Amino acid sequence: MKKIFSLITLLISLSLIGIILLQVSWIRNMVLVRQEQVKYQVVEVVKQVTDELMGYKGGFQPANPRRSWLDGLGWEPFSPQSVASRYSVEDIDRKFRLAFRKSDLPEITYEFGLASFDRMGYNVFEKVSPGFLVANEDTINNFRVNRGFTPFSGTVGENLGASEVLLVVVPDLQRVVLRSLRWNIAASILFTLIIILAFYVTVKTLLQQKKLSEIKNDFINNMTHEFKTPLATISLAVDAMRNEKVIQDRERLAYFNGIIKEENLRMNRQVETILKASQLERNEIELNMKPVSLHEIVQQVAANFALQLDNAQGQITLQLQASGDRVVADEVHLSNLINNLIDNAIKYAKEGVPPRIRMVSSVQGKQILLCIEDNGMGMSRDTLKRIFEKFYRAHTGNRHNVKGFGLGLSYVKSVTEAMGGQVKADSTLGKGSQFTIIFPLATY
Repeated sequence: MKKIFSLITLLISLSLIGIILLQVSWIRNMVLVRQEQVKYQVVEVVKQVTDELMGYKGGFQPANPRRSWLDGLGWEPFSPQSVASRYSVEDIDRKFRLAFRKSDLPEITYEFGLASFDRMGYNVFEKVSPGFLVANEDTINNFRVNRGFTPFSGTVGENLGASEVLLVVVPDLQRVVLRSLRWNIAASILFTLIIILAFYVTVKTLLQQKKLSEIKNDFINNMTHEFKTPLATISLAVDAMRNEKVIQDRERLAYFNGIIKEENLRMNRQVETILKASQLERNEIELNMKPVSLHEIVQQVAANFALQLDNAQGQITLQLQASGDRVVADEVHLSNLINNLIDNAIKYAKEGVPPRIRMVSSVQGKQILLCIEDNGMGMSRDTLKRIFEKFYRAHTGNRHNVKGFGLGLSYVKSVTEAMGGQVKADSTLGKGSQFTIIFPLATY
């Protein structure tokens, strides 16, 4: 079982790692492909806008009459009409927004500048968007596209060459690409998390099944021991009663008959314990809730252990100092849970050390607290976390006097909570344990 569990965990882990690596590779490739698509779309938009603006590039307008006669050597009576003179920044921006919207890039951020060539061949920006000059300086992170304005074939300005250029800058193209793929990436991450969650649930379930298997084996071993001992005793008693000498001795017959009856009651109690645990788990147990005196029940249960403690040279001390002790509870189950806690304190006493049990009651607000302290073996932190689990039993070494199914403390917790209370435990290994049960005080 252990080898199979390890193999399954290894295979699932390798599959999960492979899926995650494939997802990362797929996202990376998707980003690269999308980046090239966005670049292509931006280039096409710039072409579309420049072609639209160039519809006026082939026309001519009169030259500026105020120009100096010194410029006459290169001056002509007519010059091509410039794009910058016909369109404002808002007009050009409007065309870009419309073109980007048609290209499925409505959220893209961009800056643009419209430049013309002076007589020395340098660019002079005549129209720029608000953030263009800053964006144009970052040539590493920003994507740039430029296209010159050349008059269309067949127009009067044909073959005059480009005298203006449109430069478009897309700031932080990587962010633009990731934003356009956010839903794809989010879906990929979501499904990866679902796979991880499924892996976690699978491993957790396997661990629980392994734990249940161990609990089942422990329970069967404990139950076999608990029933085998009284059955063996009854068998021996029956065999003895068949003896002729015993048959003629009434006292010995009564003695063996008492043994059979006592062992039969012992088995009945064990069966009853298992049935009660099953009923509590299915919420089928019926509680007879009524106001009862907690102090009276504690005194009655403690008195039942007087003989057992005397034989072990132990002692139980009652410090019932609570000003009010009326609680709404089932008297039988309340007695049982206190009985279980005292019985545990005696069973798990240190070997060779007389058990010392102290029971203290106090009132905090509208609640009564009953603390049961002992000087027993105590528990480790790991054991303390699991003591209320059904069928769980702490490892006590070679302690043959510590018997049971591991249902006692599970019963205590279940029935306490069913009656509206709570139970807490604290312990130090080698120094003893303390259990505190808390119930609301009765208001009537």
